[in-house]
Amino acid sequence: MRSREPQASSPERRRRATYLRGLGAERLALLALMLKGYRPLARRFAAAGGEVDLVMRRGSVVAFVEVKARPTLDEAFSAIDARKRRAFSRAVRAWLTRHPGAVALTLRADAVFVAPGRWPRHVVSAFEIETL
Repeated sequence: MRSREPQASSPERRRRATYLRGLGAERLALLALMLKGYRPLARRFAAAGGEVDLVMRRGSVVAFVEVKARPTLDEAFSAIDARKRRAFSRAVRAWLTRHPGAVALTLRADAVFVAPGRWPRHVVSAFEIETL
């Protein structure tokens, strides 16, 4: 007799699918940025109630990268709202307190937008990092 595993509910399945889609988008964004000469410093850095998907460095630039996967690139771009930017900025400030040497470098908030069937779109200085 086979034991029955509890079936995940529909909302749980959707959350899991969304999570996995996000991880795939982050891997694709990481690859795209590495092909452009960026070196990863951190992935999925979370602190102070916010998260930075990728922290990348190229030369004297540290790019804090928000990755958004949506059905279209326009939808991905509009998904970074004011609340998201505030939480992102809090996480950036927390990362900088742990890496004080980075403050002397050029700091940017970049974005990588991912849509099905398209190569990721990297937007340099997509928004401002909010300061205190």
